[in-house]
Amino acid sequence: MNRRSGNNQSANRRSFLKKGVLGAGTAALAVGLLPGGVAAFDQGADDGAPITKGDIAILTFLSALEQVEADLWIQYAELGGATTQGLSPIDLELNAKKIQTGLAPNYITALQVLDGDMPQYIADNTDDEISHHRFLNNYLASKGAKTVDLSPFAILPPSQVTGVPQNGRLTNLKQLTVDTTWWTRYRSSAKNPDFGGTFENAVPDLAKGQHPAIPLNDHDLELNPDGTIPNHLQAIASTAGFHFGFIEQGGTSLYPTLAQRVTNLEVLRVLLSIGPSETMHFQTWHDKAGNAPSITDGNLSFPNLNIGVDPNNGLAGVDVADEFQTNLIMPEPTLFLSQKLGPVAIIRPTSTAQGGAVAAVTSFVDDGLFLDPATNRSTGIVDVLMRLAEEADEARRRF
Repeated sequence: MNRRSGNNQSANRRSFLKKGVLGAGTAALAVGLLPGGVAAFDQGADDGAPITKGDIAILTFLSALEQVEADLWIQYAELGGATTQGLSPIDLELNAKKIQTGLAPNYITALQVLDGDMPQYIADNTDDEISHHRFLNNYLASKGAKTVDLSPFAILPPSQVTGVPQNGRLTNLKQLTVDTTWWTRYRSSAKNPDFGGTFENAVPDLAKGQHPAIPLNDHDLELNPDGTIPNHLQAIASTAGFHFGFIEQGGTSLYPTLAQRVTNLEVLRVLLSIGPSETMHFQTWHDKAGNAPSITDGNLSFPNLNIGVDPNNGLAGVDVADEFQTNLIMPEPTLFLSQKLGPVAIIRPTSTAQGGAVAAVTSFVDDGLFLDPATNRSTGIVDVLMRLAEEADEARRRF
């Protein structure tokens, strides 16, 4: 997607929002705002600080992004989610409609190569993301603010696997370009993205080209004649495994970044309560992705990350092993705030200078999440998300 900069970009986005499907809803966020940016909503019960226009912008953006995440996780759950969880049933639902799970048993088998509990974790992650969007919308409504509904942009075709509901989706999981630098970012003791640190991909091939993370059709689910999993199906499942980590590390950083811009204490509590659940997701997926077997499927290879060799350049050594070894999933202490303070284990990045909300949308666009196969361009959802992101990043804490 081409991103224009400067006043023209902002003007075009404003024009789109006024004329587009969600224009009236987004513009209505201004309704009820008092002069000076203080909202005419209920005062925060804890500290008396008003809920500001910036607070509402942050909550609105997060609700929108959580709807995007719910959409993609529902697709993963439909194909690879658990159908039972012990003695209690899977109760996933959206808008009071039950979500059918586990429609692709052979895909589940390939996911379970990464971990036997993958179907359960997928179902649970899906449930969490749906709850995040629903809660944030309910919270906005309780304060008199406009809620978020991106469903007019649900135009992308889902998997053609038998049984998958053929309604349009917000996200495309069939042509992903997955950045796996989150893997090495959390293992570096000398670099922090907040200080300009850059990192290498754990699976370089995933960051090039376009790769499916879900089976496209029933043909992708066929097993080898001897009943074993073909490399192609395993590559799809392993791509999903690394994509899970990519998605959840975004929320892991985004919530603490935006929390620094919040004024109202109750709103701060909302962000500080939801954000850590994203971190729990990320830690789980970081662990499971490391179990992806070393295989090749066409132009996509999953390297053996435990042989002490950098898959990007072939270099070897102790430092390389530390960056890629699969069981090193705890955050390595690194630089934070000032080099004089010494290393500390932290979430990274969290600097507001990098524009947390805009950066999150940009990463989703680069991932190919909104790519329309009919046009080979991102859908109009990007303009709406970017506008909401800009407003969230413009929020400032008021004292």
